[in-house]
Amino acid sequence: MTSHKLRVGVIGAGAWATFAHIPGWMRDPRCEVVTVCDIIPDRAAEATARFGIGEAERDWQAVVSRTDLDVIDVVTPSSNHHEQALAALEAGKHVLCEKPVAYDFRDTWGAAGLARRKGLLTKLGFTFRYTPGVQFAKSLIDDGFVGEPFFFNGYEQNSQWLDPKTPLRQVDHTADQSVLQTSSLEGYGAPIIDIGMWWTGAGYARTVGTMRNFIPERVVRATGRMMRMNIDDGDIHLVEYTNGALGSIQTSFVTVGNYPGVEARIYGSKGAIICRAVEEYGVAETIMVATPDGVEFKQLDIPERFYPAGGSPRESWRSLFYANLIKDFIDEITNGGRNQGNFEDGARVQEVINAVERSHHERRWVDLPLPR
Repeated sequence: MTSHKLRVGVIGAGAWATFAHIPGWMRDPRCEVVTVCDIIPDRAAEATARFGIGEAERDWQAVVSRTDLDVIDVVTPSSNHHEQALAALEAGKHVLCEKPVAYDFRDTWGAAGLARRKGLLTKLGFTFRYTPGVQFAKSLIDDGFVGEPFFFNGYEQNSQWLDPKTPLRQVDHTADQSVLQTSSLEGYGAPIIDIGMWWTGAGYARTVGTMRNFIPERVVRATGRMMRMNIDDGDIHLVEYTNGALGSIQTSFVTVGNYPGVEARIYGSKGAIICRAVEEYGVAETIMVATPDGVEFKQLDIPERFYPAGGSPRESWRSLFYANLIKDFIDEITNGGRNQGNFEDGARVQEVINAVERSHHERRWVDLPLPR
């Protein structure tokens, strides 16, 4: 618990940092962004100038080792997350980290254990857990609206990279192209897998899934040229939850539709909820419900209490959803108590991703938990 203003260091000043992370911190008067770090000095300088932040830094290790910071926010490429998050925890900082913490779920469990031993709080960038609509739906579920959960259907899909000329990022262009590399399942699967387990209140008992490379050649940002990229740009898997519910998860970034393309559906013994975290016609998301005696789905207004300060349905989903995530993390640090969407939740999600990868490559159902 703390009564002073939290001091935050942000590592990474790319698009997602400036669209979502930094605006989220700047929105809350209980914290202060002290420094922004990026290996490209001009990018860090641009971010500090844009948001009126005092210091730009190039050396992330220098930021992590500072004694005057309470929180480190890791918004760097995925391959850096594990090293930087561990270093921040070792230095005694609370950590917000973009997903994944690590590609192997066991490494994420290790980071979660370190945080627990040091009494530190962690938060993973599960952006869509914190949408006003998803939060409202969870409150309805907790109040018994759905009853016993029977089915969960989840989607995160849009046409962001349907055009092969749109430069791919966050891919390893040096990887063996004879082997399908995980992409959409990792980047897009994590948030909706998280919501599925959160809404149903259960983990995975077993899963079977497949991944597909629909567009074989693409422009890659790291090289600036068209090249063979044998990546998962679409996938689907089935799940048997530990409480008996059934589910399906489908992700893709070559599916016609608007960004971010998240939709979560839950059907139970007493009711059903559909939440579309899809920015359409200027509205960030919609939520609809049905009951056995009212089977036609009707749209609900999301109560104001689920929005961050100053938030509205017509705000950009990037700043709206992430402001809720930041607010929740500050609440947890300042008030104590629960810590949702943390590295332990991230480890459970990453374990599912690793299980679906195994299922695809071995062409079989995979039981969970996986061997430690």
